[in-house]
Amino acid sequence: MSRNIQLCVLAGAMTLADLVVFIHSVPIVCQAWGSNRWIMCALFAGMVVWADSLRNLWRAATRGLALRRNPAPAPASLLSLPLRDEGSHPMFDSVQELSAKLAATGYFIDPVMTMDIFLAGKLRKPLILEGPAGSGKTQLALAVAQAANTHIERLQCYEGLTDKQAIGEFDEGLQRLYMEFCKGQGLGWHEIVQSLKGRDFFRPGPLMRALECERPCVLLIDELDKVEVAKEALLLEPLSSYQLSIPEFGTVDAKSIPFAVITSNEERRLGDPIRRRSLYIRVEHPTPEREAEIIASRTPDASPQFHREMAGIALAFRNYSLEKPPSVSEMIDFANALQLMGTDHVTPELRDVLLPFLAKTEKDRRHLLLREGFTSLLLDGARFAKQMALTEGGEA
Repeated sequence: MSRNIQLCVLAGAMTLADLVVFIHSVPIVCQAWGSNRWIMCALFAGMVVWADSLRNLWRAATRGLALRRNPAPAPASLLSLPLRDEGSHPMFDSVQELSAKLAATGYFIDPVMTMDIFLAGKLRKPLILEGPAGSGKTQLALAVAQAANTHIERLQCYEGLTDKQAIGEFDEGLQRLYMEFCKGQGLGWHEIVQSLKGRDFFRPGPLMRALECERPCVLLIDELDKVEVAKEALLLEPLSSYQLSIPEFGTVDAKSIPFAVITSNEERRLGDPIRRRSLYIRVEHPTPEREAEIIASRTPDASPQFHREMAGIALAFRNYSLEKPPSVSEMIDFANALQLMGTDHVTPELRDVLLPFLAKTEKDRRHLLLREGFTSLLLDGARFAKQMALTEGGEA
């Protein structure tokens, strides 16, 4: 017999002894005080109290025996709770694998940024890429998807974006078709309504599609700075808890954790809640050496001198006071156009043909149409290319 049970039995015996003494004292009290009704009520109340104490002791004793035979489970917080199942293997096993696969897609970045991207994937943290337009932020998400051999779910942000476009909405046409089908099936109205508000009739948006993928995909939330701050609240639940709460049919848990990339061109400052949940990377236009490497990957048949010239022209145009400086992708198009024209050198005579690739606003076009505008930029580009050649020669 356990110590707890022994104590309960001892306390019970003591209570019974008290009860026996109490019963024997009743006639003595009645003889001394007479049959006063108040005295009798007090005596009766005392008997009730003792009986209740005895009953509680008996319950405690029997409960103690039951607890010994069937111990209560430990609190959930003390147990080793299972981790969330990823649903598949991680996208990349090592930083070296990530770097090699990104390079194979034609996207070249420095080792520090590669490590940050790898850590974001491992820690399941969204990645905020902020910088000027055309610096390669969106292309990074596309490159990661291509490197991981997975697809991309894209939420393109713009002024007026609604919750339905981001999360999804019920397919009213399918609901009407189902109601027509149910007319002759003998179903009750409550049953029909419950079915109409189910997942089968919900057309998911990019956020829900990304969470419902069987294997991790890349979720690109492009140009988040174009929507108001209040809309950022839509992203907090899917990007931190990996779930979406739909009032009509409950919570949708992620089948896999997407690699989330958020881009911003700094039209406004992103809110602190989304920043706290993410890793932040500043993305600028690439250095001339890096841009020459990128252009070389897209025009492998051209000479290194051509690649340096393209990178030098890109730097010269970005240093000029243009409303819309050329992006990396526009410089790749520019290089491909020269290849199609059968030339590997830009001359002032080609200005009018090449302006549509480099001048994307009327103000920029007028600047470049000045007598010395385009020519001076070509000379600056040639000077930058020569500096790159000397640097490469010195390092060699």
